[in-house]
Amino acid sequence: MSLLRRPGALVSTLLIVLMGAAFFTQVVPYGQIVDSRRQVAEARQQLSDLEAENSSLRADVEALQTPGEIEKLAREKLGYVLPGETAFVVLDPPGTEGDIAEQEPSSEPVEDKTWVDELWEFLSGDDLD
Repeated sequence: MSLLRRPGALVSTLLIVLMGAAFFTQVVPYGQIVDSRRQVAEARQQLSDLEAENSSLRADVEALQTPGEIEKLAREKLGYVLPGETAFVVLDPPGTEGDIAEQEPSSEPVEDKTWVDELWEFLSGDDLD
């Protein structure tokens, strides 16, 4: 009943409540607007990336319409030859670097670790490297 006796306190309290309500009704939509703008920017970037990829694929399709490109791809990918031509396959000689790596086990030194070291690596995530 003391608020009714002092109209200035009632008006001040009511004004503070109304301003608080107005503030919160404006803050939440503003956050949504900012989030929507971010999503629009991401969508535009994705659209430009897809358009660039699309134009690249269109260029590939147009190139595949020419007989020269088809012949080139058939020779490179499938090993086709024209009648009268001789095809050669060049292989790496035995004992090259790729074969040696497959035959020899890795020469990395094995570290002696205590169970405490292994436990610490497990807990810290260093064992995932």
